[in-house]
Amino acid sequence: MRIPSAIVIGTSLALTLALSACGSGGDSDSSSPSLRPPPKVASLGPFAGECGHVTDDEIRAVAGLPQISRVFKNSVGCNWQSAGQSSPSVTFASYRGSPIDRERAWVSTQGRGPEKIEVGGRTGFQALDPSGQVCDLAVQLDDDFFEWSMSFGFFGASGNPCDRMRKLAELTVQRLQ
Repeated sequence: MRIPSAIVIGTSLALTLALSACGSGGDSDSSSPSLRPPPKVASLGPFAGECGHVTDDEIRAVAGLPQISRVFKNSVGCNWQSAGQSSPSVTFASYRGSPIDRERAWVSTQGRGPEKIEVGGRTGFQALDPSGQVCDLAVQLDDDFFEWSMSFGFFGASGNPCDRMRKLAELTVQRLQ
């Protein structure tokens, strides 16, 4: 019984030594550069405010939807809707340390071709769906961005929803903290 125990202990010791050598890369000199770049720390941009620093009355006026009400609010966004399924809606969302290009790629997959825009000296994009019923408008704030979105729904307003979202984005940029 001693021989099998000695074999198990010897094998465990050899395996432990082999695994500990794998992590060193064969060079224990601490002055060698790391193979991975250090992680990027996102700098916080200006605060886009609760609900984009825009009031419910301003949403109703700019969106042209007098019967719209805020139905959702949390630390990063707000949503306003009219009553009923498939009714008009407006959404604001703020993204801290998130790449705007990811959002641009997402709206592209939804069939909305993003166009470059500038709002108050800040770059971004707007994307209108082919039916002219949905618009996403995003503005870059350093390593952050915010987005205004509008859907006219089946029975909503007429015109270009991107024109309305641009007015809301202009208000947000004017009121940045």
